[in-house]
Amino acid sequence: MASTFTPEKIEQVRQALTTCTMCGFCKSVCPSFKAINWDTDLSRGRIVMTYGLATGQLEPDESVIKSMYTCTTCADCVRRCTSKVKIVDIIEMCRSDLVANGHILPKHKAMCEGIMANNNPFGEKKSVVETLGLKPHKAEVAYFAGCTATYRATKTAKGVISILDRLKVDWTGVDEVCCGSVMGRVGWNEEDQLSLMKRNVDAIASLGVKTLVLSCAGCYRMFKVEYPKHVEVPFEVLHITEFLAKQKLPLKPLTGVTVTYHDPCHLGRHCGVYDAPREVIRQFPGVDFKEMQYNRQFSHCCGGGGGVRAAFPEVAGQIADTRIAEADFADIIITTCPFCVTNLGAQAALVKDGPRVVDLVELIEEHLC
Repeated sequence: MASTFTPEKIEQVRQALTTCTMCGFCKSVCPSFKAINWDTDLSRGRIVMTYGLATGQLEPDESVIKSMYTCTTCADCVRRCTSKVKIVDIIEMCRSDLVANGHILPKHKAMCEGIMANNNPFGEKKSVVETLGLKPHKAEVAYFAGCTATYRATKTAKGVISILDRLKVDWTGVDEVCCGSVMGRVGWNEEDQLSLMKRNVDAIASLGVKTLVLSCAGCYRMFKVEYPKHVEVPFEVLHITEFLAKQKLPLKPLTGVTVTYHDPCHLGRHCGVYDAPREVIRQFPGVDFKEMQYNRQFSHCCGGGGGVRAAFPEVAGQIADTRIAEADFADIIITTCPFCVTNLGAQAALVKDGPRVVDLVELIEEHLC
């Protein structure tokens, strides 16, 4: 199959390559480089490899493919880049070309084929509404649970549902399918992603929804950033923390423990949502909240994104270990993404007297009066 790198795309990569000064600033923040310690598994190295692949000077062998897929797409390199290179865009462009030419990792292929066959990457046969026991109906507020919170990190979806009910919000579930984030991150074809986008937007709009609430940072980023590039989104899009920050929550005290907050990459650096989760955490009476050294836009990645946990779990684990060590003062690590909960939680469980890793909605649900 011919390369999908058009002259325009090759020029885009060439400009990125010539703009990059090879200063190494990305090396100081790249989570996969810290775990692997090779320049090929680093932003500047991946740009060089992308140009080589685009121009036919480099063959996509196993080592090249691995290097292109150990990126978590955390975008910390984009923040740190003094030359303002859109590195994540270049990497995802390269992944799309690799997939189009049959170079897709088995785990990623299984996930994407699962989405096409069953509307979710886990191969589950039941739909989201069936699994969560929802009955879509006309309402101004809708909750989009997402695949991971529905089928794996289930306490997150159940927590949101309980909170909305107990706050007496007039809300509805959605006959949703995968948002498409998994496909986008690993390089699956755009046509299938667009099909998912249209199905979700049509399902939500048909219910007269004015505000869509999401608990998954990846799903939120899709609706906030990617969907508007391809389809009209005729409703407000809020992360659950943005929605709850507008409420006065009747919470029981959270005392006797020190808590900290981990900023998910897709919610933070990709979408700029930093204040809302912290505003909600501070609503807990008596809370002892302390920031990690690296927080907000400087927050370190958990290691679970970009398809890394699925294809290279050992790399994802090493990245998570670093983040957990940074929170050694805390009893509880709060976050707001089921991917972060899953990856950080798995590694924290291996640490003696390690911290509890919990989604903020789960903690709210436990302490709601």
